[in-house]
Amino acid sequence: MLIALNKPYLVHSKFTDEQGRPTLAQFGLPPRVYVAGRLDHDSEGLLLLTDDGALNHRLTDPRWKAPKTYCVQVEGTPREEALAQLRAGVELKDGRTLPADVRAIDEPAWLWPRTPPIRFRKSVPDAWLEVVIREGRNRQVRRMTAAVGLPTLRLIRTSIGTYALAGLAPGKWREVTPQ
Repeated sequence: MLIALNKPYLVHSKFTDEQGRPTLAQFGLPPRVYVAGRLDHDSEGLLLLTDDGALNHRLTDPRWKAPKTYCVQVEGTPREEALAQLRAGVELKDGRTLPADVRAIDEPAWLWPRTPPIRFRKSVPDAWLEVVIREGRNRQVRRMTAAVGLPTLRLIRTSIGTYALAGLAPGKWREVTPQ
């Protein structure tokens, strides 16, 4: 079984939490499914879960290098130099990232409101990027955009390989066919 879930903002990618924070347990998922990969609590979007250990391994093994696509709201106005740096790979504390596919996009028409909303500041512009990476370091997209002077305000994963969010509302899930 493979499940696609639209993980809401501030929900932790696990089923229990010693500190009582929101977890995946609240979404009525089938028993004995496990997260294939992670999505930070302050990130939103596609999270895959499975009850198949071999499939979980294939989905999370770095050798698979499945492209992960994100819609990223950043603070500032992206200049071509910053986008070129992201496309070439960015030097982070844990080493250089693989090159990313990056392009400026309009705010997505399908975007749901976030609670709490992003703080709006009239004096500071923001923009949206589509970022595709092929590795999965801790908080990688946020660290990459910060490294080029574009701090991330909102991060939504829209696809992992061929699996896509495609119309799932936050907190909703569906079973998908493993590819």
